[in-house]
Amino acid sequence: MTGMGAARFPALGTAAEVIVTDAAALERAQEVVRGHVREIDRTCSRFREDSEISRLHAGAGRAVRVSPLLAEALGVALRAAELTGGLVDPTVAHAVRHLGYTGDFAGLDHDDPRPATAAGAAPGWWRVQLDTDRGEVVLPRGVSLDLGATAKALAADRAAADAAERTGCGVFVGLGGDVAVAGPGPDGGWRIVVGDDHARADPRRDPVIAVVSGGVATSSTTCRAWRRAGRPVHHIVDPRTGDVPDALWRTVSVAAASCVDANTASTASIVLGHAAPGWLAGQRLPARLVTVDGDVTAVAGWPEEAKVAG
Repeated sequence: MTGMGAARFPALGTAAEVIVTDAAALERAQEVVRGHVREIDRTCSRFREDSEISRLHAGAGRAVRVSPLLAEALGVALRAAELTGGLVDPTVAHAVRHLGYTGDFAGLDHDDPRPATAAGAAPGWWRVQLDTDRGEVVLPRGVSLDLGATAKALAADRAAADAAERTGCGVFVGLGGDVAVAGPGPDGGWRIVVGDDHARADPRRDPVIAVVSGGVATSSTTCRAWRRAGRPVHHIVDPRTGDVPDALWRTVSVAAASCVDANTASTASIVLGHAAPGWLAGQRLPARLVTVDGDVTAVAGWPEEAKVAG
């Protein structure tokens, strides 16, 4: 054991962070994480013409054979929709594009003068037919998928578990606001700084929590945000309207048994608005919700905030 090691690199339009409890395993862990990121991107990216999900869209209206990874990613997305009563729905792709999210975020016009109106309710996740036994999907014509709400979290979960198994040490994987940990962690758990923007989180200002297993996800309306005709919009869509939710929560952070479950709950909470704290408490999911004015609500045992010097 040679002490801890850490690395950071661009991934999925954000930054990936890999930390291991044994620095000698860092190179191998990075290799594993990069592999999972590449697989998720070429399988699930709606921005790539050569991605598998783009080929699925091209075959809408008939049964299409899909890879085990796309079947898993779609199954995760449909489960998220079912668990949240449709608040997290993979059939929002048309609505997200309508608001202007049509490519990698860095390349978007962040102050588009053209107005954007709501695209209307999402077609509905229940219309997507996934046959896991046959490895086939039937996507109705006119329905397109955006797996962004869950695919990145799935990549974090898969990468952390695989890297821990291959290296035999504790592994932390962060993909933007999605964090997954696996293997034997450091004494006292993995220290995670929770802020509005993962890239600017500061332990001298933002709360620090300790996580020993599972995952943490933060959904934000401030990081992937832009303007259409002067109107603030962002990447989280209410499937019931096809528009951004009413502005209440700036960020929602949730801890859960997996990063996917944490991301599902944090995304649903942004959409739920005022009902989110009660819903999270009912799910027994520790969470921290911050309003656009900076007021903080903690539920279900989220730890007391403490500023820790770096």
